Order: sequence, then C-alpha cells, then structure tokens
Amino acid sequence: MVVRMRHTSGHTRNRRSHHALVNPSLVVEKDGSVRRSHHMNPVTGMYRGRIVVDMAAKALKKQQKADAN
Repeated sequence: MVVRMRHTSGHTRNRRSHHALVNPSLVVEKDGSVRRSHHMNPVTGMYRGRIVVDMAAKALKKQQKADAN
C-alpha cells in the first residue's frame, strides 16, 4: 500500500485560501431593482433590456396549480 504523504499546515492553508466567500456583484437597474450580474431580474424577468421570462404568466400558472390542489 502507498504511504500517504503528510502535509504541513502551510500547505493546507494554501489550499484553503481559495475557499473564501465573496459577495456577488450586483447591478442596479433603471427602475431601481437590484439583480446579479449576467443574470435575469427575478422581479421583472428582463435581461439586457428584453423580457426573457414572463413573470406575470408564471405567477398566474403557479396560482392555478395551487388552486387545483
């Protein structure tokens, strides 16, 4: 069997230096809402000035599904 190599605490800390949490970069829209960079706005469903997801239709569909149960 292979004998495992020992790692110093410095080696372990060097590996863990990449585990730090960073705050997501946020973008403020023209209407004042905040979204993550390169993501659609979860409130309006818009990305780069155009509607990607119709949030009103999505909410209506979710409500109808809840009423059916």
